[in-house]
Amino acid sequence: MRLLRPAGGGPSGGDEDDAALLRAVARGDSEALAVLYDRHAGWLHARLARRCPDEETVREVLQDTFVTVWRSAGGHRGRGEAGGWIWVIAARRLVDAQRARARAERVVERAAEHAAVPTEPSSAEDRVLAGLEYGEVGAALDRISPELAEVLRATVVDGLTTRETARLLGIPEGTVKTRALRARRELRAALGAAHPGGPHALGGTA
Repeated sequence: MRLLRPAGGGPSGGDEDDAALLRAVARGDSEALAVLYDRHAGWLHARLARRCPDEETVREVLQDTFVTVWRSAGGHRGRGEAGGWIWVIAARRLVDAQRARARAERVVERAAEHAAVPTEPSSAEDRVLAGLEYGEVGAALDRISPELAEVLRATVVDGLTTRETARLLGIPEGTVKTRALRARRELRAALGAAHPGGPHALGGTA
C-alpha cells in the first residue's frame, strides 16, 4: 500500500465511485481496496497526524483502518459519503490506539514505582502483610499509629501504588514511602512485644 495523495488534501473521487468500490471490496476485490487506499490514505494520514503527534501510531491506525474497511465494507451499503464512513473508522481506531498506549504507559509507570520501593521487606513478609486484617497481625496493626496503619492498608491490602496512595491520603509520595517503612517497623515491634524472646510473624529486623 502507498500514500499517493499529498498531505492536507481532502477526500477525492465521486461518492458514487467510492460506493461502487466498497461494494467490490465487500465481494473480496483487493484491487478495489487498493484504489480506495490510494484515493483516501493521503488526507486520512494528514487528518490523523493533526490529532496524534506520534508518526508510528498514525501509520498503524491508517493500516488498521483499511483492514477494517476490508472486513466491514459490506456494512456501508451506500449509507452516507464513503469518505466520511472511512473517517469514522479511522477516528475510532485512533481512540483505541491512544487508549491502549495510555494503558501501556500506566503499566510501565507502576512497574517503575514498584521497582523504586526499598527492598528491605522480604517477599515472605509481604505475604504475611497481605493478611494483616486478620489474626495477630491485624491486632498488632490496631496498636500502631493510625497514620501509619492507613498507609499500610492502602499499599498492601488495597494494592495501591505509591502515587495512588498519596492521592488518596492527600500526602506527598515521599511521605507515603517513609510511613510505609515506619509502619512495617512498628508492626514488627508490636508483634515482637506479643511474643517476647521469640521470632515474630514478620521476621527480619526493624
